[in-house]
Amino acid sequence: MKAGAASFLNRTGGSRLGCRERRGTETNSAMIYVCNLPEMPAHVRNLRPSHLVSLLTAAEQPPTPDGLAADRHHRVEINDIEQPRDGHVLPEARHIVALLGFLHGWQPSAPLLVHCFAGISRSTAAALIALVFRHDGREEEGARRLRQVAPHAQPNRRIIALADDLLGRSGRLIAAREAMGEAAMVPFGSLVRLDPLV
Repeated sequence: MKAGAASFLNRTGGSRLGCRERRGTETNSAMIYVCNLPEMPAHVRNLRPSHLVSLLTAAEQPPTPDGLAADRHHRVEINDIEQPRDGHVLPEARHIVALLGFLHGWQPSAPLLVHCFAGISRSTAAALIALVFRHDGREEEGARRLRQVAPHAQPNRRIIALADDLLGRSGRLIAAREAMGEAAMVPFGSLVRLDPLV
């Protein structure tokens, strides 16, 4: 896996790519937003994100919202599980490699919207990855920022572990997730706005 991670970073220019592009943007630019599935269409209309990530099972995947190009809507067809379970799709390295490739195509000067079903686990894991994708060494800061704005966030541990390995973070992303502590229990997460790391 480490060789694959190195190959991925070589192809994408490394995790620090584009970190200076975030300055001087509009109010909703360069933000990472997280929401649940029922509220996603309204947030797409209001926030006008340049890219959308849907982390859901194949049966739950929504159509691409009007006004958003299909190639800017990335679907991650997985269940919210951390261990194998019959009849469920466990997050695998291939899912995260595809997600990282999609994030590489997202310009940090434009808003990104990430959602799962409840806006609590899969989506917050992907949002944390997006937040620190270009900022190697700032995993703890990113996780702390996520907890501040999303008391309900419970980032899926398997997704985080896979990203940690693929990005060559040597356990720092995993440790940052664990340092978030217990989450507030809610049935659905409300809209979260993550300010960029600059």
